[in-house]
Amino acid sequence: MPNWLRKSFVVLVTILTFGLVTPSQAFLYENTSQLKASRASDVENSENNAELAEEEDTNFDKDDFIRQMLIEAEAQSYEKFGAKIGPVIEDEFNEVILPNIEKAIQEVAVQFPEESLANLKVTETPGGGLSEKIFHITNSKANEDVIRFHVRRDHPPQQGYWFNFHYHTHHDNFQAHHELGSIYWNKNTPPKWMT
Repeated sequence: MPNWLRKSFVVLVTILTFGLVTPSQAFLYENTSQLKASRASDVENSENNAELAEEEDTNFDKDDFIRQMLIEAEAQSYEKFGAKIGPVIEDEFNEVILPNIEKAIQEVAVQFPEESLANLKVTETPGGGLSEKIFHITNSKANEDVIRFHVRRDHPPQQGYWFNFHYHTHHDNFQAHHELGSIYWNKNTPPKWMT
C-alpha cells in the first residue's frame, strides 16, 4: 500500500471516529521506522548535495559572479530605498544606475582570479536613516572590503534634492568617489532610508 494512501486512511479513520479508535502500536512502530529511514536518506542526500555545491563553487566563473552580485546588489538597493523612495526612483535606477553598478562589479571581477571570486560576498544589511551605505562587496577570506557602493543626498541651492550614487574602492583606501549617476527626488526633503 502506498505511503500516502496509508496516511490518508489514518486521517480518514481519525476524522470519522473523532479519536475514539487509535492506531495499533505495530502500525505506529512501522511508521516510526520508515520515518527514521527517510530522515537518514535525507541526511545522506544533503551531504551529497553539499559536495556537489562545493564542486560547483570551484567552477564559479566571472559571468556567474557578476550575475549573482547584480541580483544581490539590486535586492540590497531596494531594501535601502524602502517603500517610500523605491517606487519613485525605481525606473531611473534600473535604467541609469544599475547598469553602472554592473560595470563596476565587472571591473572588480577582472581584478581577481576566478578561483578567488567565490570569496567575494555582498554585505547583508544596507544602512538606514541617513547612512550612505547601500552594500559593500567584501573578501570574506581576508575579511576586508573590496568595493563600497553608496548613495548620498545632495541638496544644491534652489535645485531640490538629488540622490548621488557612487562607489569607493580599496585601491585608494576608499577616498575617491567614482560616480554612478544621480537621480532627482524633488524640492521636498526625502524620507529616511528604509522607511
